[in-house]
Amino acid sequence: MKSYYLYVKQERYSGQDWADVIPQVLSPDGDGTMPLVIKSNDDSVCKLDYSFEYLTFESLEDNNIFVFHGNQQDIAGNKTVEYSTDGGQTWTSLYNGDSVIANSGDTIMWKATGLTPMIADGIGTFEGMNYYKVYGNIMSLVYGDDFAGQTTIGSNQFKNLFLNDTYLTDAENLILPSTTVKTNCYDSMFKNCISLTVAPALPATSLASSCYMYMFQGCTSLTVAPALPSTTLAVYCYYSMFQGCTSLTTAPELPATAMANYCYFGMFDGCTSLTTAPELPATTLAKQCYTAMFAGCTSLTTAPELPATTLAIECYYQMFDGCTSLTTAPELSATTLANGCYTGMFGNCTSLTTAPELPATTLTQDCYFGMFRNCTSLTTAPELPATAMANYCYNGMFNNCTRLTTAPTLPATTLANWCYGYMFNGCTSLNYIKCLATNISASNCTDGWVDGVSSTGTFVKAASMSSWTTGVNGIPTGWTVQNNS
Repeated sequence: MKSYYLYVKQERYSGQDWADVIPQVLSPDGDGTMPLVIKSNDDSVCKLDYSFEYLTFESLEDNNIFVFHGNQQDIAGNKTVEYSTDGGQTWTSLYNGDSVIANSGDTIMWKATGLTPMIADGIGTFEGMNYYKVYGNIMSLVYGDDFAGQTTIGSNQFKNLFLNDTYLTDAENLILPSTTVKTNCYDSMFKNCISLTVAPALPATSLASSCYMYMFQGCTSLTVAPALPSTTLAVYCYYSMFQGCTSLTTAPELPATAMANYCYFGMFDGCTSLTTAPELPATTLAKQCYTAMFAGCTSLTTAPELPATTLAIECYYQMFDGCTSLTTAPELSATTLANGCYTGMFGNCTSLTTAPELPATTLTQDCYFGMFRNCTSLTTAPELPATAMANYCYNGMFNNCTRLTTAPTLPATTLANWCYGYMFNGCTSLNYIKCLATNISASNCTDGWVDGVSSTGTFVKAASMSSWTTGVNGIPTGWTVQNNS
């Protein structure tokens, strides 16, 4: 097997500047050494073009054992991968249960044709028993010797390919050339590769459902995410892609302006080293598009701007839940809400001191459910101008906000099922509530809403309202009651 290198060929006449010769050419390395360019702009040695290399593993330790766990259909059909340890001169099939051994510095090339990608486990899973790196063109597992220039892959093609391989350290020069990807094609490809420090480039600009789902989930040594250039998203496309990448410090740019359902769901969930979030320019949202996107990002100090004015179902659901270093919330200018849109958005953000304004006057079911739950540093609540309630709209909104002293004015006269349920539950410093409700007959509308508030305080009610009870479901015991003037 000869390696091929792309290098710049130039020429010049009578002392003129060097000029590229067109077309550029591919030339073999006759003796296996890196060829020098005739002349390049920086007089440098040409870099190996890995797209012309078979998928290759390089062992970083002695006595490294490699196996390939094929999927059940291919095992039954006696189809598997082939490997070469002598630069492609000879090839051997590696059947289920077989292994190949490599020492430090040894390389193993891989190819296959006719493998069947399965929904459960793709074409199969590689496993190394000691540290190694991977490089070359992934397409040699699809097209065999004819991989160069190929870009078409199938659904589930490389799903689980390195799943749980704790010894894979480097995939920087692994080539994933497809610019149009398919459903679940890279799903869980490097999931739980805890030693992986460098990810491959992801050039795709046309995405498909679940294409990158869980791709790097649990890669706890990964520090930088690859660029994600696509501006058009697909359902579940980046779902939990970097979840649990606890060393990730830099997130990729996310240029898309229109969301797809679940597209960024849990994308950076648990990335505890991430300090800065990427810009999110989208103005058209979709169901659960940002759900838990930065949940558990305990080092995140600043949230991105969120310019959308029309929301979608559960679009911001638990988006920043557990971001314990977040001190400032983004402006939330939306006036058209959707069911569950802000549910748990800032839950457990224990450093958040001030809540953003919430200008919407028409509410939806669960819209602010648990929005600031356990925000123990929150001292100021936003105004709540809506006069018409929806079921569960403010349920648990300020639950356990232990430094909140004054509740926002609650102007609605007729309540809805569970609308104020547990709203101020556990707010141990709360000592002032102004609630102008005159009809509290809806089911559980104030259930447990003032359980655990300060033992003394002031409750301002509508002058005509006479059906309030005293206790955790009504006016707090021991508080002074005043009529609104």
